[in-house]
Amino acid sequence: MTTDTADKILAFIKAQKRVSPKEIIEHLGFSSQAVYKQLTKLLEQGIIDKVGKPPKVFYLLADKKEDEKKYNMSDDIKDLIDKEFLDITVNGREVSGWGAFVNWCMKRGQNVEKSAIDYVEIIKKYNSIKKNGLLDGMIKMKSTFPVVYLDNLFYLDFYSIERFGKTKLGKFLLYAKQSQDKKLIKRLSMEIKPKIKALIKLFKIDAVVFVPPTVKREVQLMKELEKHLNLEIDIIKVVKIKTPIIIPQKTLNKLEERIENAKKTFVVEGAKNYKNILIIDDAVGSGATLNEIAFQIKEKNVIKGKIIGLAITGSLKGFDVVSEV
Repeated sequence: MTTDTADKILAFIKAQKRVSPKEIIEHLGFSSQAVYKQLTKLLEQGIIDKVGKPPKVFYLLADKKEDEKKYNMSDDIKDLIDKEFLDITVNGREVSGWGAFVNWCMKRGQNVEKSAIDYVEIIKKYNSIKKNGLLDGMIKMKSTFPVVYLDNLFYLDFYSIERFGKTKLGKFLLYAKQSQDKKLIKRLSMEIKPKIKALIKLFKIDAVVFVPPTVKREVQLMKELEKHLNLEIDIIKVVKIKTPIIIPQKTLNKLEERIENAKKTFVVEGAKNYKNILIIDDAVGSGATLNEIAFQIKEKNVIKGKIIGLAITGSLKGFDVVSEV
């Protein structure tokens, strides 16, 4: 239900296609308070969308949404999708849950009920192989490298899954990193912090390595992650050596190239001894970077116990799927 003020705002948006709050105020003569009040309500009702960031914000009519209530799905299926499904629209708006899933299916011409059942089965399949909320990446490492210097490797989730693409955590990571949005990075940090703290407690970790970035950005995800996690244990510094031309790991398609790149461009600093060390990376493709850093730590004889690798997301099937981040 909309008010007369809201109806006039909607009519103006429909006529102009995309408008700013200032244009609405000037054209319709309403107070800024009244306009923002109605815009907020229309957003909450899903009637309009907002794009941009202050001071350049615009409003437009939202895409017509499918009636999510007409599908006869169990509460268990809807609840799991509410928890796991996240999408970022082409307008840069975050949507999640059952309603977002229904619209995702409709836009792709997929049967909603069958897709929902398939999605839940895939999520449950991968959740069933998690231990303490973690996926074991060591099988992949041992099948990839003749010598593995990590004692354990865990993923918080896969970067992507079959048919449905990027996972919730995969999308968080991709858009937080690419957009360099500090608020989104903080949300990602808070999402993963409990699991990382639990892992530190489980393995009695007393030092951590944050894998340094290879691509220069104004806002570096790993630096922000380090700040927000605030793990209160020693941080071992790893230096990314500058080369005449920077070659990010994600641009290398051959395993041998990734191994060579990691050997020549990462250096572990410091000489203090630790019991168990955790190496954190945002995404693991080949695992070459983590394996090289673990090798250097052992070469320096600064570890008495285990070296644990942890990636926010990873892949068990090659490393091309995480090349985006």
